[in-house]
Amino acid sequence: MKVATGKVIGGKIVLDGVSLNEGTSVTVLAVDDEGSFDLTPDQERELLLSIAEADRGETASADEVLAKLARRHG
Repeated sequence: MKVATGKVIGGKIVLDGVSLNEGTSVTVLAVDDEGSFDLTPDQERELLLSIAEADRGETASADEVLAKLARRHG
């Protein structure tokens, strides 16, 4: 799994410094004009706990997350 940024140029997404193989599936998150979002108090608490875990180095690789999801839905 890769994370990349880029811009839409001529109707196509052009990534900064990253090349992907033809046919690679991607997910796009676009910043809107507002640049913000609203969270419920529970969502904000969960987000802050997750940020604290990441700051402590308590993370999982993409492979671990995908394997866990596959076990749940397989």
